[in-house]
Amino acid sequence: MWWEGGLRFTCLSCGRCCRGAPGAIYFTDSEGAEIASFLSLSDAEFRRRYVTLRWEAPSIRERQNGECLMYDASTARCAIYPVRPAQCCLFPFWPSLLESREEWDAAARYCPGMNSGELHTAVEISSLLRINPFPDLL
Repeated sequence: MWWEGGLRFTCLSCGRCCRGAPGAIYFTDSEGAEIASFLSLSDAEFRRRYVTLRWEAPSIRERQNGECLMYDASTARCAIYPVRPAQCCLFPFWPSLLESREEWDAAARYCPGMNSGELHTAVEISSLLRINPFPDLL
């Protein structure tokens, strides 16, 4: 693996991963239940208001400009940060971005926290990959 020496990443809370190009924001059933509870909504109401099935699994909808519906542009923060899906917590350590140095560096051009900051070891990254609930989709 090309990242055996580890990778540097520190989240700068810029919100760029929450906006931009359209993409799926997957969540598990238990994560959906946590989000619904956090928003004081029933599971059915949460799914009606915030979920799309246009991707391969349920996903949080996005605005027309590509922003996640949970992204608050006025604060540049996630409205459900304490219960955000694992996909969000694991960024940028997604299988698709770890496939090659080129994929990682392409994402790093958009994310200023990549290739700088804290060094994450290969052992740590491998652990994160094992807890990813959507390894074939990210």
